[in-house]
Amino acid sequence: MILKQYYLGCLAHASYLVADPVGGRAAVIDPQRDVEQYVVDAEEIGCTIGHVFLTHMHADFIAGHLELRDRVGATIHLGAQASAEYAFTPMADGDEVQLGHLRLSVLETPGHSPESISILVFDPGQDEHRPHAVLTGDTLFIGDVGRPDLRASLGWRADQLASLLYDSLRDKLLRLPDDTLVYPAHGAGSLCGKNLSTDTVSTIGVQRAYNYALQPMSRERFIEIVTTDQPDTPAYFTYDAVLNARERPTLDDALERELRALSLAQLLELVADGAQLLDTRDQAEFEGAHIRGALNIGLDGSYATWCGTILDPGQAVVLVARPGCEIEAATRLGRIGFDTVAGYLAGGMQPLDNAPELIGRIERITAASLAEQLETVEPPLVLDVRTAGEYSDAHIHGAVHIPLSRLAARVGEVPSERAVVVYCASGYRSSIASSMLRREGLPRVANLVGGLAAWKSAQLATVVAEP
Repeated sequence: MILKQYYLGCLAHASYLVADPVGGRAAVIDPQRDVEQYVVDAEEIGCTIGHVFLTHMHADFIAGHLELRDRVGATIHLGAQASAEYAFTPMADGDEVQLGHLRLSVLETPGHSPESISILVFDPGQDEHRPHAVLTGDTLFIGDVGRPDLRASLGWRADQLASLLYDSLRDKLLRLPDDTLVYPAHGAGSLCGKNLSTDTVSTIGVQRAYNYALQPMSRERFIEIVTTDQPDTPAYFTYDAVLNARERPTLDDALERELRALSLAQLLELVADGAQLLDTRDQAEFEGAHIRGALNIGLDGSYATWCGTILDPGQAVVLVARPGCEIEAATRLGRIGFDTVAGYLAGGMQPLDNAPELIGRIERITAASLAEQLETVEPPLVLDVRTAGEYSDAHIHGAVHIPLSRLAARVGEVPSERAVVVYCASGYRSSIASSMLRREGLPRVANLVGGLAAWKSAQLATVVAEP
C-alpha cells in the first residue's frame, strides 16, 4: 500500500494519494487545484487514478476534482448529503471503493459541514478488519476539530453543526482503534480551526488523550467550546465553498487565459477601469519602489489567504511580480478560485524607469528610530494589525489595534493628519496594511522593519492588554 501525504504550506493543506501498485489503482483525496504532482506520482508507480474524493466542500481552497476528472477520467466522490452541478457518486456510511486489494470505506461525519465524510483505509495485507488509517478532512485535526461556523451564510447555525460534530466525533471516530493513523486535511496556520498542531499525522489514541475537544464533556459544553474564540473568517471562504460545488473552468484553462504580458499603458488602462493592482514582490522591494495605488501581498508569505481576505473575487486583478514569478502568482490565486487575472506587467518594475511620476515609496523604520519618535512632542500613531490574541499577549504601549482582516472596513478610524507606523509580528502583514493605507490616500505611512520581534530584540518594552 502507498499512502502519500502532500502538504501545501502556504494554505496549510494536506492532500493524499492512496494506491495499490500491484493492482494498479489509485485514488486522490482532497487534491489541490494544480494536480500535476498526483498524476506524475501515480504514473511512476504504475497506477491509474480512478477516483477522487472531497471530504467536504472546502472553504479555504478550490479542490482539483474537476481537473483530475478531465485529465485522467477520475470518478468524483462526495458525501451523500452533498449537492453539486457536476456528476458525482454520493457516499454514505459504509459505502466502499476497492483499489486493487485496498479498500476505502466512508464514514459520514457531519459537523464542520453538513456533507463532511471521513475515509477509512483498509489494507488486508496488514489486517482485513482493522483500519490502517482514517482521512478525516476537516472533521478531526491534530490537536483540534473543524470549526462549525463557516456555513452561517448558507443557512446553517454554528450550534446546529457543532451538535452534529459532537456526535460524529464520539459515535464514529472515537470508536476506531487507538492505533488508527489520523490524516487530516489541514495543519497549523489554517483558519479552519483555532488550535491546529504543527504535526501532520497522529493516531486516534493520541488524539483521544490530548485533543481538548475530545475530552469527556456534555454536548452543551462542547458546543460552547467549539463555537467561541474562532479566528475571523476570510471573506472568500463562502465563495470557495460554493465554487467547489459548481462546474467551472480548470486551472489550466484559467492560466492560459490569464498569463498575458501587459505594457505599462495597458496596465494603467485596466486599473483605470477598476482592476485591482496587486504587487506580489517582497516587502522591502515594494516599499523601495512601487506603482502608486498598488496593494502589496508578497509571495513569500500567506499570499493566497490574504489575497482571498482583501481582494474582491468579482473584480479583475493585474499583477506586478518579479520576472519569472508571474505563473506562481496567478497559480496561487487560482488555488482559491480567483480566476480574474487580466495580465501582468511585462518586465516587472523595469517599465517604471521612464515613468518616475508613477512611483510610490513607503518608509521603513527601525525599532530604535520608532522608540525615539514616540518620545517627541508629535509622536506617530502606532497601528497594530495583528490578531486580538497576539495584541493581548504583548503590544507596543499606546498602539491602536485594528486586525488586518478588518482594516479595509475600519480604515476611516486611522487619522490622515498624523504620521502612522504600522507593525505586525514580522513585517509581512504590516506591509499589506501600509499599502492599503497609502492606497486610501494617507500621506505619511511607515512600516516597522521586523515587526514586534525586532522591537523585542531591541529590548524595548511591551505591555499586555487589560482584560
